Order: sequence, then C-alpha cells, then structure tokens
Amino acid sequence: MPDNGTPEFISDSLKFGIKLGLDRMSVLLSRLGNPQNSLRYIHIAGTNGKGSVAAYCAYSLAMSGLKTGLFTSPFLVDFSERIRVISRDDTEGNIPAEDVARLTAVVKEAAGPLIESGDPPTEFEIVTAICFLWFREQAVDVAVMETGLGGRFDSTNVIDRPEVTVICSIGKDHEDRLGDTVAKIAYEKAGIIKPGCPIVCMSPDLMLTLDGSEREDVWEVMSETARQNGSPLIFVGDSGLLDSCVMDSEGVMGFVYEGKRYQTRLNGVHQAANAALAIEALKIMGLTDNEIREGLIATRWNCRFEIFSSDPVVILDGGHNPQGAASFAATYSRVLAGSLKDRPLRMLIGAMADKDIDGIIRAYLEAGLDIKEFICVRPDNPRSISPLELSKKIKFVYNTSDIILCDDRYEGAKTALRKTSADGMPLVITGSLYLVGDIRSHMKGFA
Repeated sequence: MPDNGTPEFISDSLKFGIKLGLDRMSVLLSRLGNPQNSLRYIHIAGTNGKGSVAAYCAYSLAMSGLKTGLFTSPFLVDFSERIRVISRDDTEGNIPAEDVARLTAVVKEAAGPLIESGDPPTEFEIVTAICFLWFREQAVDVAVMETGLGGRFDSTNVIDRPEVTVICSIGKDHEDRLGDTVAKIAYEKAGIIKPGCPIVCMSPDLMLTLDGSEREDVWEVMSETARQNGSPLIFVGDSGLLDSCVMDSEGVMGFVYEGKRYQTRLNGVHQAANAALAIEALKIMGLTDNEIREGLIATRWNCRFEIFSSDPVVILDGGHNPQGAASFAATYSRVLAGSLKDRPLRMLIGAMADKDIDGIIRAYLEAGLDIKEFICVRPDNPRSISPLELSKKIKFVYNTSDIILCDDRYEGAKTALRKTSADGMPLVITGSLYLVGDIRSHMKGFA
C-alpha cells in the first residue's frame, strides 16, 4: 500500500484512465448486492465548489444529530479522507485503513468478470463502490456524495432518487470529455437531475467567469432539464449575497442570505454562494435554521483559501482552474478585515499539465493581483507540468522575470517560507490540491 493509504488494486487501476458510462458500475454494484439502494442522498455536481457545498451539508447534518456519510475527491494527504462517516461526536470520521483494505478485496473479487472481459472498472468506480459498501455497513442516515467528473455518466449517478440534487458553479473544465461549450458542460452536470427530485442550483449570475450568453445557456439547460423531469428548481443567490461578505480579524466571514446573517470559517466571497446552496438543500432535508447555522460555522475544509498563518500571512488555496483562480483573486483583498488589500504577494505554484494554466494565470492578472514573485514547483503527480514549462506560461501572461524554478516541491516551499518570513510579503501556495495538500502536511517540518 502506498504512503498515502491507497491500496495497490486501486492505484493500479489509474492506468485505465477515465471511462465515462454507467454499465460497468451497474454490473459491479449488482454483484455487490446494490448497496447504493439502501441510502438517502444529497447528490452534488458542478465545476467548482462541490467539496465545499458537500462539507457544509455534511457538517450541518451531523450537527443536527444525523450519522452522515461524506464522499469527496481528491484527497489531500491520505486516501481515507475521501470516504468519511461523521457525527456530532466525530467530525473526522475517515474510513479506517483496515476497512479500506477489506472492502477493496471485496470489490476486487466482484470485479473479476469485468476484468476478465477486458473492460475493468476505473479507479473512481472502484472507490465509489467501496464508498457505497462502507456507508451501508455504517448505516448512515444520509450520504452526501459529490460527482467526480461531469454528472450524466459519472459513477455516482447510479443514485436513483436523491432527497435533493445540488448544482454548483459551472465553468469550462475537462472540455475534452464534457464538451467544448458551457451549454454542453451544463448538460452533463444536469445529468444527475432525477424525476420529481428537488434541485438547488447556483444562480448563473454568480458564475462570474461566464459571459452573458453562457450564463443564459446554463439557465436554459437547467430549467429545461428540470421541466422534463418534473423537478422543482431553485436558483440560489444574487450579487447582493457577495456584496454582504465581511471578514473579521480572525478570518471568520459573515454574509447575509434571505435577510439572515450566517458565518463560515471557509474564506472567500464564493463561499457565501456555496453556503447559500447548502442552506437551501438543508432546508429541504428538514433542518432548522439554528442547526444550519451551527453546521456552517463548524465546517472545516482545508486548503480552500485557508489562512494557515497570519504572521507572516500564508494562504493555502487549491484553485486548479480559471474559476478557482478568479474566486481567489476576488477574495484576496477582503481577508483579515481588508489588511491584505492591494498588498503585493509571493506565489508558490504547481499545476497539472491538462489544466487551463494560461486561463488560471490570466485570471490572476485580470483581477489585478500584484504577484511580485513566482516560485514554480512540480506536484508529485505524473500529470504535473514541469516548473520550466509552467514558468514559460507565466512569463507569457505576466511578462515577469521574477520566477524561481524548483523541481523539489519541498525545497521550493522552504525557500518561499524563508523569504516570506524575512520580508513579510504574503505567501500564497496554489495551483493544485495535490500540491497544496502535500505541502500542508509538511509545513511544520519546514519551520
């Protein structure tokens, strides 16, 4: 088993790549006794914000007294983070390593005929099956599940009748698989909508990286899919929601939604929109306003505009696409009661080669971020872009020569922290959740 707790059968299945479709998943789950059919669900899709919305929902459900399953991806440090059962008494709830190993063996045996047929299950299908088995064994009251890629053909879409479907912010990502327009991508995300099941969708007006026609496309796709399925649809939020965000000196953000004030420790104006989605979903689940408030302030979700240190300022943010970068930039000047406003920053960055890196860097520039120095590193992932190639993209957009290349991500982090400790310039570590989670787990050793 690798250091990150992933069983060999699962890590080996990465070589099969991404294969969209539900046929393999249906066969696999049938051989496992269809564990997914015994649970209640909140099912979540979207380009950005799925994890945060899932966390808000899960923590709130747990604070209300319900035993809650939470399925997210990717993990930051250890595989067990992907499958959690949380309660008021245990808000960590990661699946134990021995149960990961045991259930992996069960799924491997069930997958035998698929493997022999030459159409083996993918990594995400295997993990999803393990998740369903674990949640059934643990008899969770509600399972909060986020899709992995898209929605219509995502392996989680074997869920027949969720209690509520949530559609988060939509943007351009995975265009090679989901389509080259926002309308096509929205159609794939809307594929998790089920007949008669309530839908909570972020208002396209809050999808800030889309132009007017693209927002209209999202509105039309969601409205038409809801109509075809006879499903009640709520569009959530407006610009006033974002304008209401105020952060105190401790980094706790307050916002006003539907005339009521809420608080969250997840920083960023986009988190107000994510929280509003969760609020509406949780109302449908029957939670009281007090239970929702308690859940929102209790929610923890590392590496999403996480203020790791305030002296010097070190911010961890796993933004890995232009939408995430734009959300980070929109928040930067609001943090710590505005003390960062207009301050130049240092950025440690590493990214996956298949991401829209040009778009990410351009989002920082267009938002007016004054990035004085870039430190380019390589995340520990075979899909990562080299520091040299990343620096070329930065130079093309930012037209700067203040770039340090460091193949060793830990040495890069040490250099960045040392320089920030000396000159006080805020440091942002970003570009990929794989990188940010990895660096976060080693931060104390860099002191």
